[in-house]
Amino acid sequence: MPDSVPLPDADPRPLPPEEPGPNECCGSGCPLCVLDLYSDELQRYRTALAAWKLRHPDAAP
Repeated sequence: MPDSVPLPDADPRPLPPEEPGPNECCGSGCPLCVLDLYSDELQRYRTALAAWKLRHPDAAP
């Protein structure tokens, strides 16, 4: 029988989005500003993290 290989975590902890750098926003009020997109991604991350924590109550903070 072959050695069993551990499977990668099927439910990994969500990773936060990368914050835009200080010079990525031009400040001209673009309709799709990188800061708005980051805010949307951050909200999705927080929602996903909260759901993940419910599924993994013993995980480290």
